[in-house]
Amino acid sequence: MEQTQNDTPRGNRLHIGFFGQRNAGKSSLVNAITGQKISIVSEMQGTTTDPVEKAMELLPIGAVVIIDTPGMDDTGILGQLRMERTMQILNHTDIAILVINATIGQTAEDTELLEQFRKRHISYLIVWNQIDRLPKEQVVPKEVIPVSATTGCGIDKLKESLIRCYQKNFQIKPERSLFGNLLKPEDLVILVTPIDESAPKGRIILPQVQAIRAALDKAAICLVTQPEQLAQTLQLLNQPPKLVVTDSQVFETVKEIIPSSIPLTSFSILFAHFKGVLQMAKKTVQVLDTLPNGSRILISEGCTHHRQCNDIGTIKLPKWIQSYTGKQFQFDFTSGNSFPNNLTPYALVVHCGGCMLNEREMISRAERAKTQCVPYTNYGVLIAYLNGIFQRSLSVLEIIDK
Repeated sequence: MEQTQNDTPRGNRLHIGFFGQRNAGKSSLVNAITGQKISIVSEMQGTTTDPVEKAMELLPIGAVVIIDTPGMDDTGILGQLRMERTMQILNHTDIAILVINATIGQTAEDTELLEQFRKRHISYLIVWNQIDRLPKEQVVPKEVIPVSATTGCGIDKLKESLIRCYQKNFQIKPERSLFGNLLKPEDLVILVTPIDESAPKGRIILPQVQAIRAALDKAAICLVTQPEQLAQTLQLLNQPPKLVVTDSQVFETVKEIIPSSIPLTSFSILFAHFKGVLQMAKKTVQVLDTLPNGSRILISEGCTHHRQCNDIGTIKLPKWIQSYTGKQFQFDFTSGNSFPNNLTPYALVVHCGGCMLNEREMISRAERAKTQCVPYTNYGVLIAYLNGIFQRSLSVLEIIDK
């Protein structure tokens, strides 16, 4: 999914997914609601072979991701793979729209999807599409929204229902921010952002960008520096900062510079809290001390960035883990949507902060590990633990929780 520099990050958008059988008219409905030709439309069954995601503004909801999915009645080996991809989409769907072919009615596949929505606590709407093909005397169930993507009949009503669903289930939630109540107007926060060989050329990474914006939203004063200039930066100040947030990979350097009286944490830890997985991450990190030699560890990232030399996920973390434990482990790596359904081969899962994933996806991954009795932790939490500042880096978050 393409995203420009000034777009709302994907992880901060409401995800709206369209599900149903092949040729229920999901793609036509997506195009009708958005007023754009997002999906290819054809009379041929199975035109949508992969999930199609489009970031856009859907007023008055705001920034959303619209997801068109393959049919859940697909056939053959490829069809099975497509259906598996569709089920994966449920992991990050906030609102699901079940599209039913009105000329056929609800099928067993539709019923299974509804059960999945309820099981996963996903807000949903049921739509009967192609209503223009029904006899006028046909009775439509009260709980469904009758529409025709072809004629436009019922599209406005569907939009109104979607807005009400959003207002009922999401808009009423108190607005959350990365810093919570850690910062107030005029507070000074220092963000330590290393620019090394693994940093993307000409820009800083998304967690750092989002932290800058979150600080500015609090009317706080945001100061950005590299680890090499951190000591000099502190000397230039006439009072200590309210908070220091660092890239986790330089915890070892930063902890020696920042006095213990100044709150210190990392971008990754802040995001773990923001995405709702910090409690699990901090409860299980100690398992690292008891892992048998040769254990298999999964290191997973939510984005698909190009791996640079000395990459934190594939190079630094394995080296630090083995150096700390004095043991040799097997490491597997995943990125983007390739997070495994079966985690039982692993003795530990270490996940990034998840700046590119929404809260539902992050919680889904953590809960998947918990259900399969596999310890799950976070980059920042783990690195803080390795550097002996576990309690210090997490105590900051107790202020937000209060």
